[in-house]
Amino acid sequence: MTVSIVVVSHSEKIADGAVELAAQMAPDVMILPAGGTDDGRIGTSLEKVLAALEQAGGQDSGQEGGQAGGAGVAANGTVVITDLGSAVMTAESALEFLENPAGVLLADAPLVEGLVAAAVAAQGGADVQAVRKAAEAAGGPAHPTESAASGAVGPVTSAAPDSAGDFELVNQAGMHARPAAKVAGGLASLDAEVSINGVDGASMTGLMTLGAGKGTVLHVEAWGPDAERAVEYVGGLVEAGFGEP
Repeated sequence: MTVSIVVVSHSEKIADGAVELAAQMAPDVMILPAGGTDDGRIGTSLEKVLAALEQAGGQDSGQEGGQAGGAGVAANGTVVITDLGSAVMTAESALEFLENPAGVLLADAPLVEGLVAAAVAAQGGADVQAVRKAAEAAGGPAHPTESAASGAVGPVTSAAPDSAGDFELVNQAGMHARPAAKVAGGLASLDAEVSINGVDGASMTGLMTLGAGKGTVLHVEAWGPDAERAVEYVGGLVEAGFGEP
């Protein structure tokens, strides 16, 4: 069983659409929408969020009318991804009603990019902390070499990489959304900082800004305990064409 994901949006259509998109890349992950109000208006619903969290984690909210016989948070946990500020407040309020909220983590991430990256990480078997990290990394800066004064974060280092490699894209579409999500999601679960052609390898958005088409050579550099695994992971995906033609 993988980590589950709950999407909280002010719009039911946005939540449903984002879940539909992510499910295409992570068919084995439970991804649940909690969008809009109970009567179909724009807004958030505590009841909808609670219901999704209960279904995702198999637990009782403790509220009258909540699911009976909750077994506590599922061992693999749940990551919650929201759109706007008040959605965060609704999600936080919902956690207060759960019997055991410890395995439910809120991710500070962009809704679509964060959800896709989190779903891919969960599909790959990452734990709940790594899934949240993958979601949050999707909102990172496109270029990790930006100055610290700009608030940028990423694998900025002057030290020689612990591992490196060059891999030519062989799939027809190159580094589009699905490959970028696979790379970012997998790297986010590793203990390594990775740069791919100068951008943060754990940032789905950053990878997509490369505009790397078929035939582009990706130069991968990695630092940290899992550096070699990170380079091998990227190389394996690229050489397999990300499972695409």
